[in-house]
Amino acid sequence: MKKYVAEAIGTFVLTFLGCGAAVSLGCAEANTAAVVGTAIAFGLAVVAMAYTIGGVSGCHINPAITLACFIDKRISFKDCCGYMCGQLVGGIIAGACLAFIYCGTGLGANGLAGVNGCAGTGVLVEAILTALFVLVVLGTTDSKVGAGNFAGLAIGLSLILIHLVGIHFTGTSVNPARSIGPALFSANADALSSLWVFIVGPFIGSVVAVILWKLAGPCCCCKDKCEE
Repeated sequence: MKKYVAEAIGTFVLTFLGCGAAVSLGCAEANTAAVVGTAIAFGLAVVAMAYTIGGVSGCHINPAITLACFIDKRISFKDCCGYMCGQLVGGIIAGACLAFIYCGTGLGANGLAGVNGCAGTGVLVEAILTALFVLVVLGTTDSKVGAGNFAGLAIGLSLILIHLVGIHFTGTSVNPARSIGPALFSANADALSSLWVFIVGPFIGSVVAVILWKLAGPCCCCKDKCEE
């Protein structure tokens, strides 16, 4: 149960600080400084939580990462469900807190304005970005060839890069829990109508990331690193 609580806390921190930074800085395509600041906020939140709860739950704080770890047989089905429930609770509580503090503004919710309202393009963008992000997670946390104590830093920095690219298009989700929380309380009606994009896209990307890691990662049949 502590692992699930840790995931709820971590997802709350990621959503509250990341989306809070987006609102406070006035993140928009025309405001380059705010885009950079928001990207850094999300990345630093991940780094902070990685070294806070990483030893407890592994610090997924993202259903897409949890799904990938389940498919890659790193966690059980029970933990997969428990992690996702914790992440969803954390994201929703963060969304509620943001709504109370910012009086129901956009709350950093994702949208499709950057892709001209095209849901298909939004799904594609989110799938690609999530696949790249989760691939980094799988690689840096691999028991054979991972980055060890530097994994949290690598993952956080990659999330900054992902946001620098994705904010222009969808506001960058790559995390269903981070999207669900703010969308439920956002004053923007489009946040809820397009929410499915930010659930389907990241989950597709998660599966793609596992496939890519299976192709590029170490051989599962040997204890040492694959040299072929």
